Amino acid sequence: MTVSPEVAHRSATTVADAPARLAAERLTVGYDGTTIIDGLDVEIPTGQVTTIVGPNGCGKSTLLRTLSRLLTPSSGRVVLDGSDIASQKPKQVARTLGLLPQNPVAPDGLTVADLVSRGRHPHQSWYRQWSTDDEAAVTEAMTLTSTVELADRAVDSLSGGQRQRVWIAMTLAQQTDLVLLDEPTTYLDLAHAVDVLDLVDELRTEHGKTIVMVLHDLNLAARYSDSLIVMRSGAVVAEGAPNDVLTPELLEAAFGLKSQIVVDPVGGTPMVVPIGRRGRSQTT
Repeated sequence: MTVSPEVAHRSATTVADAPARLAAERLTVGYDGTTIIDGLDVEIPTGQVTTIVGPNGCGKSTLLRTLSRLLTPSSGRVVLDGSDIASQKPKQVARTLGLLPQNPVAPDGLTVADLVSRGRHPHQSWYRQWSTDDEAAVTEAMTLTSTVELADRAVDSLSGGQRQRVWIAMTLAQQTDLVLLDEPTTYLDLAHAVDVLDLVDELRTEHGKTIVMVLHDLNLAARYSDSLIVMRSGAVVAEGAPNDVLTPELLEAAFGLKSQIVVDPVGGTPMVVPIGRRGRSQTT
């Protein structure tokens, strides 16, 4: 599908005052001979919450995994703090950038406290072992995610929502300035999803972190994001502030979705109201 120039726009209003610490330049990534992302350029605004949205299979998670160095591009590069991320040492990257991937798996029998403690590994070496700073970081991460009471439980004994909060705690225990979250609300009911996104907002406003997320819920993405990146077929078709990006024309072009946009009565952000067949029948 070709998106018209009117739809494929980049809003200057989302450019952060600070230089982008994380960016992709002419990025091409694929699996098993199939190209998923082809020649993509993007800059992540520093000190903001940026959410990647788009239809299933468009390359959202592939982009996030490549930005974190979990995937190696076939061409192009990811730039972290001014240099190619591929040239940086793994521990150096892990002390700067934390990633929560989709569907992470913990070893059988591992306790919650042990898993969250693994977030401190990038900060340790043969001459720097476990310290009071590490203990404080783990406690803070578990407190923020309301997982303290789960500390002695085995991870594999938890519900899906509890496990997701524990994995987020491990990511936060890294205490990185850049945090990448691939569908952090997976398995969570609406109340807990809002709790997690409130936490994301707190990490930005109170701790100055730069957050990049993949979300499916466009209305939550609009409410909790400073900037949206809209993808389709491995390309960025729009990026900018939610008010600039979320239009009926963009949603039809990117998602094949007919919709109306109204104002979220709580957040004042755009709210997507899908029309669908039932909606059309009500208006005829």
